Amino acid sequence: MRIEEFPRILIGATSSGSGKTTITCGILQALINRKMAVSSFKCGPDYIDPMFHSNVIGTSSSNLDLFFSEPETMKYLFTKSAKGTDISIIEGVMGYYDGISATSSRASAYEVSVILDTPTILIIDSKGASTSIIATILGFLEYKKDNKIKGVILNRMSEKVYQHIKDVIEDTLKIKVLGYVPSISDIAIESRHLGLVTPDGVSDIQNKLNLIAEVLEKTVDIDKIIEISKNASPITYQNQSVCKVKGSPIIAVAKDEAFCFMYHDNIDLLKDMGARIVYFSPIHDECIPNADGLILYGGYPELYASELSKNRSMMQSIKTAVSEGMPCIAECGGFMYLHDEMEDASGIFYPMCSVIPGRSYKTKKLVRFGYVDLKSKQDSWILKTNETAKAHEFHYWESSNCGNDFTSTRASGDESWDCIHSKNMMLVGYPHIFYRSCPNIAKRFLEACVNYKALREKYLKQE
Repeated sequence: MRIEEFPRILIGATSSGSGKTTITCGILQALINRKMAVSSFKCGPDYIDPMFHSNVIGTSSSNLDLFFSEPETMKYLFTKSAKGTDISIIEGVMGYYDGISATSSRASAYEVSVILDTPTILIIDSKGASTSIIATILGFLEYKKDNKIKGVILNRMSEKVYQHIKDVIEDTLKIKVLGYVPSISDIAIESRHLGLVTPDGVSDIQNKLNLIAEVLEKTVDIDKIIEISKNASPITYQNQSVCKVKGSPIIAVAKDEAFCFMYHDNIDLLKDMGARIVYFSPIHDECIPNADGLILYGGYPELYASELSKNRSMMQSIKTAVSEGMPCIAECGGFMYLHDEMEDASGIFYPMCSVIPGRSYKTKKLVRFGYVDLKSKQDSWILKTNETAKAHEFHYWESSNCGNDFTSTRASGDESWDCIHSKNMMLVGYPHIFYRSCPNIAKRFLEACVNYKALREKYLKQE
């Protein structure tokens, strides 16, 4: 066991849409502008908020998720990424106490703060309110006695109201008010159907981030936030070893405007097991690079369907590689790309890779949303029947051929359905899988890549 100090703060909120991401990014940028070494994290399964964090801090941001990970695993993953930095900023998910179901705080930002014993700053959306804010804050302080709330920031509040209400809140509740954020349209980060736009979708992103930081330096006590972070107690954790796979397989991972949803810890686990990662663009490159395995994660392929479809040499190289036995993982958007056809956001169908017979098409609502447990119906190359992998789904597009090799069950246990194609060295479907929930998936994938590499080399020698 190890015990180390990690200065850290969790940014929570009363609900989604309260300004967590904007304020978190502003704080990150302010700390970076002060020349501090910063690590950042996002509670829950979201991909996009960590992309904004990474845009600020210049390195990967990680997820902290207590559905995907056991507490000790989450603590290890946190310390692994936080090591060597001056401060860690953790962005919460939804409302502070909101968990995996409507009646549970499991896997909530609150639960993460308790497991990591992390001081929390609560964002209060104050638009249209003054003294009613006191009742809101009191409720959050009283609901769970072991909450870690050490201060609040009042979002969307005028300076005039703030000057009157700050002392009243502190005198009434004995909680530190760390500042306010005025309503400024220029610093809003827009929404899109899958949460937020990616950083590439925000015009003049760096100037916008610096503007947010400039505002917060004037209206929020950044020095006090740093001080609170340093009062966080030491973390007791244990290093977790992984199984090494011999052969140094090269894994080609799609990464561009269309495919950008990937868990940093998944990539790290593949590297820790011995893989070499090579990124490529299905939009811009002519073909997949020389590799032993292929991964197509999710993103927004429906927004780039025309560009993807025009790149016929890329699609043919993927189809050829998979048909020849190259192990392939594809999730959500990557899975959509493998179909015969994919519908774009405007309703036009485009030819795709034709690895999966059928079409991916747009619906008018979320098809499936939330955490799931995945089990294979029979022992397969990638998952055995006595194993369970944790995953998450969030998509408006559906498939005429979702696969039926796995069973997906909601975390609540109240609904199950068939999904995923796992034959012919493929693991492709809509669920986004967190590898640490079942490390054998990563191990078997890399072992299959090594075997494919050996067979290909043997074939080339015979020629």
